[in-house]
Amino acid sequence: MSLPCKILSLLTVLLSVGVLAFAGPVLALSINNQQMQKDTGDKYQLVWADEFDENGAPNPANWVFEHGLVRNHELQWYQPQNAYIKKGKLILEARREQFSNPNYIAQSDSWTTNRPTIEYTSACINTCGLHSWTYGRMEMRGKIDTDSGLWPTFWTLGVEGEWPSGGEIDMMEYYRGTLLANVAIGTDTLYTPLWFSNKKPLKNFKSNWSKKFHVWRMDWDEEAISLYVDDELLNRVALKDLVNRDGTNINPFTKPHYMLLNLAVGGDNGGDPSATKFPRRFEVDYVRVYQKQ
Repeated sequence: MSLPCKILSLLTVLLSVGVLAFAGPVLALSINNQQMQKDTGDKYQLVWADEFDENGAPNPANWVFEHGLVRNHELQWYQPQNAYIKKGKLILEARREQFSNPNYIAQSDSWTTNRPTIEYTSACINTCGLHSWTYGRMEMRGKIDTDSGLWPTFWTLGVEGEWPSGGEIDMMEYYRGTLLANVAIGTDTLYTPLWFSNKKPLKNFKSNWSKKFHVWRMDWDEEAISLYVDDELLNRVALKDLVNRDGTNINPFTKPHYMLLNLAVGGDNGGDPSATKFPRRFEVDYVRVYQKQ
């Protein structure tokens, strides 16, 4: 089954308002020419960017919002008001705030409707239906909060196909004391990915590492996907190894992907946030996309 990105985005909204129930896991153009390098010197040229220069909401020409309870049994309710731009930074803010789950159904089997209250809110923005790319270099300069229960991510999903057969690239993912760099493809079991993952414990970095901004980068071409932080290679996967194991013989990394930024709380991997003081922030200085011309 192959679904275009716009339909996937509509399904997300329908799930959030309770029109649909899904029990399975779902494991800009704002370019300032004086602030960035158009040509990287290795044949990559800037094709898209958001520098987050204007205070207020994220640019709707670049980003759409996710709404409600979306994936991975996470605790947060995604809402637009938790994403804003201030002093040249995009801020995705997780908050501890309680309100009634508008989609609550007593004795429901769905994790999105069987909880009577929402305990946390946060934000996820993505470029679905607006911008997508096949191959290139993606960069994000950001500062992540590494306290217990937080799960910040900078990642991509395929425009075509159901997850995970549409492909997933986690350029930056952090939870439970570990920084991850991952690539996922589909298997012959529905909603069950095959992961190509590399993990680096936070303790292997300097003690004040999470207090500073860092640059995460993906180089993606016809040969491989390479994932870096501050120019340190974390993971490299050859494209020849990334053909879906679902019987389709499709490689989802020869097709367009769209970009996501989010700050999740709890859920399947995020850990326990109960002792963490809120609000907490994932701050982004810029996001840039380069391609070889």
